[in-house]
Amino acid sequence: MVLHKLSLVNFKNYTHADVTFSHRFNCITGDNGEGKTNLLDAIHYLSFTKSYFNPIDSQNISHDALLFIIQGAFSVGDKQDEVFCAQKKGERKQFKLNKNEYARFSEHIGLFPVVMASPSDIELILEGSEIRRKFSDSIISQYDRQYLQDIITYTKVLMQRNAQLKQFSKKGNFDPESLRIWDIQLIELGNKIFKKRKEFSTEFEPIFQKYYELISGGKEKVEIAYQSQLGKGDFEALLNEAQEKDKVMEYSTVGVHKDDWEFRMGNFPVKKFASQGQQKSYLLAVKLAQFEFVKQHRKIIPILMLDDIHDKLDEQRVKHLIELVSGKDFGQVFITDTNKEKIQKLFKRTGTEIKYLEVKGGLITE
Repeated sequence: MVLHKLSLVNFKNYTHADVTFSHRFNCITGDNGEGKTNLLDAIHYLSFTKSYFNPIDSQNISHDALLFIIQGAFSVGDKQDEVFCAQKKGERKQFKLNKNEYARFSEHIGLFPVVMASPSDIELILEGSEIRRKFSDSIISQYDRQYLQDIITYTKVLMQRNAQLKQFSKKGNFDPESLRIWDIQLIELGNKIFKKRKEFSTEFEPIFQKYYELISGGKEKVEIAYQSQLGKGDFEALLNEAQEKDKVMEYSTVGVHKDDWEFRMGNFPVKKFASQGQQKSYLLAVKLAQFEFVKQHRKIIPILMLDDIHDKLDEQRVKHLIELVSGKDFGQVFITDTNKEKIQKLFKRTGTEIKYLEVKGGLITE
């Protein structure tokens, strides 16, 4: 899969931009704050229908503008596709494939897979379990459309169940039979989600470990452990046991919405015991594993985007990374960095085709 052309209108700091890309490597250079990452975010929009960084679409419209437009020309094999995204203030976002508007944005997920690695990914380590669930869900959803629908439905049912618990507290009465209506749906959906997440985790971990060894030189033992309450017992029994607690807390305390993935290095949490360099290597291995996993399941080589690759990585690990993504297993790659000379030196050793783009104040030059 290749993104050949990108057009932007009033997107973040880009008033207007038209840019064409190499089918292999594209290096975007420029000082911090000039718009390198915004360019990658526009590509992410065309894949996931949303920003990688800011979930509020209207906030991605340029200052004093009324709307933004992002357009991209893709090819997947011999097939040519045009993807269009527009957000006008106060209106519903428009998303089109070959001029046909989607009724549901979820229908687009997985068609043009993209993997983004960014310094902001540190949140996967430092923040709570919700961000790790979203990350895993985003991977599975790219190849399993039913899983995505199950997640959406489970979330809606969970909100209804929580609203019911709050209503019980407000009225001062508790009706287990009314709660049972939501429990039946939650159990069916939760068991399906748990099964898919468990299968995903079993397959994902060895791929991740392989990439960590390649990036770091195999210096540390690393693990990603899937944690779920459903692994400890039957979901229906767990809900029944938690009923009194749910009644007091006024929300659902058990279910797959409490799942987590524990990031470990040498049997210790990465969050507490790994250095910044080790954490960065860990996250890059996670993203490269995501790349391979999606490629295997979608039978499409995703676009790989590496934002600010020198951030907290020593030269040796950056060298290993560049050598790795220069291999035949990878396709179109986007890299951002403040130092063009450093990137040129790294790629000189590989002999790989690369296109250089410079960004300054929202203007792109070759």
